[in-house]
Amino acid sequence: MIIFNNVSKKYPAQVDKKEKTVLEKVTFQIDKGEFVSIVGRSGAGKTTLLELILGEKRPTEGTVLFDNQDVSKVPSGKLYKIRKRIGTIFQDYKLLPSKTVYENVAYALEVTGAPEEEIKRDVPEVLDLVGVLDQAHQFPRQLSGGEKQRVAIARALIHQPDVILADEPTGDLDPYHSREILNLLLNINRMETTIVLATHDKEIVNSIGKRVITLQNKEVVSDIKEGRFRL
Repeated sequence: MIIFNNVSKKYPAQVDKKEKTVLEKVTFQIDKGEFVSIVGRSGAGKTTLLELILGEKRPTEGTVLFDNQDVSKVPSGKLYKIRKRIGTIFQDYKLLPSKTVYENVAYALEVTGAPEEEIKRDVPEVLDLVGVLDQAHQFPRQLSGGEKQRVAIARALIHQPDVILADEPTGDLDPYHSREILNLLLNINRMETTIVLATHDKEIVNSIGKRVITLQNKEVVSDIKEGRFRL
């Protein structure tokens, strides 16, 4: 489903800075239904890797394939077709503060032109799935960090994506809420949704017991089916 083939990402030299290499000759494949943790220290290139999958950045060298499509060759105006199949979750939630929980998730459908009856049917279902239906009419400022992240997951799920990219989703949460969010992602994975989790949370990674790809010095230094955080 997702293939990186000798992918390098470099930023050109500027007046006062040298050329910066973020990723170098990265190669791996993620199949449908996998749960894969991408681990590495801050600055290892985890976020850049996710941005390459989304087409937000283009590789300097190599190819990034999503379902056999070379993402770097998809015109910007057509990238939405790929992105509609990919849900994204961020460390800082990225919720709209002036909208309620219901409205934040509904908005993700509204911008794609979904009919009102579909919104009224699907939004309560996904809020119930992630456990925040009772908070549907609250605003983000009224929610705990764990509840905000559940809303962010609901928003990522609303299009029934094939893949969810989670970029440090537990980074701002305490251990209890981190475990809640991890369990939710594992449950979503059991519904055959591919999960790509970028994190430097050692405890989270070691508790999963699933595939771990480790980035270090801009390269993949290990790729273990039932791996652990070893940096």
